[in-house]
Amino acid sequence: MHTTTQPSAIPAIGLGTFRLQGQVVIDSVTTGLAVGYRHIDTAQIYGNEAEVGQAMVASAVPRDELFVTTKIWIENLQRDKLIPSLKDSLHKLQLEQLDLTLIHWPSPQDAIPVAEYMAALADAKAQGLTRAIGVSNFTSAQLQQAIDTVGAAEIATQQIEIHPFLQNRTVIEFARSQSIHITAYMPLAYGKVVIDPVIVAIAAKHGVTPAQVALSWSLQQGFAVIPSSTKRANLEANLHFQRITLSPDEMAQMATLERGERLANPDGLAPQWD
Repeated sequence: MHTTTQPSAIPAIGLGTFRLQGQVVIDSVTTGLAVGYRHIDTAQIYGNEAEVGQAMVASAVPRDELFVTTKIWIENLQRDKLIPSLKDSLHKLQLEQLDLTLIHWPSPQDAIPVAEYMAALADAKAQGLTRAIGVSNFTSAQLQQAIDTVGAAEIATQQIEIHPFLQNRTVIEFARSQSIHITAYMPLAYGKVVIDPVIVAIAAKHGVTPAQVALSWSLQQGFAVIPSSTKRANLEANLHFQRITLSPDEMAQMATLERGERLANPDGLAPQWD
């Protein structure tokens, strides 16, 4: 299989495409690539892989400059379904190989064992369908099962919801103890960060926007972030922002914002969170 050399590390800032459909996602990815994004994050359940692929093909960005992530949906976790579903994703995305493929959610109630789908995902990597593999929305116990199956070194990232109002410390601490990288989704809490008085005050002090404070807070902790937007100004601001270094006092102020406000918690799908 022909493959090209892509950047191996997960880019610190990527473009999320959750909830974006049809022409909206085409425009978002087209604009995102034009302003400089090189990491595009999609998923089978988003129903937009074909449109994301269309936008990438139409852009002037060479494949070897892109980092593309998709995620395997729960209906495709069985050993006999996972690889065919990933091949379908590759066809829609018009790619020969993904840079990163994640298990989107663990099997609800662990109906399918973690070991079964992590082994299938490792097989997909061995076949050259994806350069790296990882997980998303796993509890620490499920992450341990994934490690037991494929080894911690094979898990490129754990992608979880992280923002100032949901700091997910238990899951982060366990992943870090295993040297597993973290990707933060919904890093701006659907825009809620821009009206928080603590964040607004820190932003004013640094002469930046509240969104830039929230993104800096995640990046300063070593997380990758995948904010999404459909507006060019926001896409540019989220990528080309003046990264600030928050002082220990400011980081302590941000720590007080934890309130367990989980925005992605679908009934029947979410695990028993740590």
